[in-house]
Amino acid sequence: MIDLALLRDNPELVKRSQTARGESPDTVDRALAADRARRAALTTFEELRAAQNAHGKKVAQAPKEEKAALVAEAKTLSEQVKQAQAAVGEAEASADEALAVIENIVVDGVPSGGEDDFVTLRTHGGEPTFDFEPLDHLAIGEKLGAIDMERGAKVSGARFYFLTGIGARLEIAIMSLALDRALQAGFTPIIPPTLVRPEVMHGTGFLGKHSAEVYHLDEQDLYLVGTSEVPLAGYHMGEIIDLDRGPKRYAGWSTCYRSEAGSYGKDTRGIIRVHQFNKLEMFVYTTPEAAEEEHLRLVALQEGMLQDLGLSYRVIDVAAGDLGSSAARKYDVEAWVPTQGSYRELTSTSNCTTYQARRLDIRYRPAVESGAPAKAQHVATLNGTLATTRWIVALLETHQRADGSVTVPEVLRPYLGGLEVMEPVA
Repeated sequence: MIDLALLRDNPELVKRSQTARGESPDTVDRALAADRARRAALTTFEELRAAQNAHGKKVAQAPKEEKAALVAEAKTLSEQVKQAQAAVGEAEASADEALAVIENIVVDGVPSGGEDDFVTLRTHGGEPTFDFEPLDHLAIGEKLGAIDMERGAKVSGARFYFLTGIGARLEIAIMSLALDRALQAGFTPIIPPTLVRPEVMHGTGFLGKHSAEVYHLDEQDLYLVGTSEVPLAGYHMGEIIDLDRGPKRYAGWSTCYRSEAGSYGKDTRGIIRVHQFNKLEMFVYTTPEAAEEEHLRLVALQEGMLQDLGLSYRVIDVAAGDLGSSAARKYDVEAWVPTQGSYRELTSTSNCTTYQARRLDIRYRPAVESGAPAKAQHVATLNGTLATTRWIVALLETHQRADGSVTVPEVLRPYLGGLEVMEPVA
């Protein structure tokens, strides 16, 4: 949730943020009204409970002949307290529902609009050219014996696949390179659980508009994660963490699951949009003041990976309406896919400011020069992809050769036993 003090003190700022996201500013008015109703209900309950406590003392001290009448009054007060307590519960539920609609406050400078209203910040590398008709990644993958969509569909259904032979080795190589880069940058590696409780999924903001994209196990009431951002956000849930020595940085390697609801007919060929994939996700806990600097640091790590893999890309500042509820700003890095003649997202990195930490109650104590310890404050959280299965798409298409072979980027060769060229199988 957003800071309630900010909502109460500066509702116009919140309205501007909601409007930039394409949401109605009326959501802010409804949230304010629900918040006022909740506070009024709580005040009534506390006043009645105080009166009940005072009356109880009066009953205890009253002479015998007055007790019967006072006990009758006590029963009436008790019923009023119960009703007031029930009213508080209803008001809190209504307030929570109204506040849940208010998404994170976008950072100044984020472009307004929807999916197509992003701003391109920079590009790297030119569009690769070929003196032959290039193949798409699936055709190349099939020649290499690297991707098997047909058997994936046979075993699991549409949008599933097998990575076989060099395909499996290639994914492990990309992920291992990313893990080494993360270690060099001070990240702690984690292999997290991929099933989480509802409060963790809700706390990270994935059960709002896009809840249909999340797999749910009804009997166990657990969710399959679409990114290790979710368990890593829950890692310090309910804790006060120590940031005196700097941010806490984690790199989560996990399998991810997405139902791809609403994507019928989109990217049905190959492994661009699938239900299961692997990903190395960077996740950072830091102070709110350091969050923007940390955001740029994550983007730089992503760009370094793509540059060393020889991929052409652009970095875009995602428009407010395409951010997702938790992100205050998001940068996507999109690689050029030759046979599609377009850039496709390979990585994204989001600054979620204190939005997730408020929902998950993750705080830190600011350092103080002297005196009493500072009051605990909510941390800022950030996340960003450092490698994922989809990277194989751009890599195969960019580095393909006329005979169907693919040049292995030099940076990956140590992870593939020195292999320089991936050759078609007989």
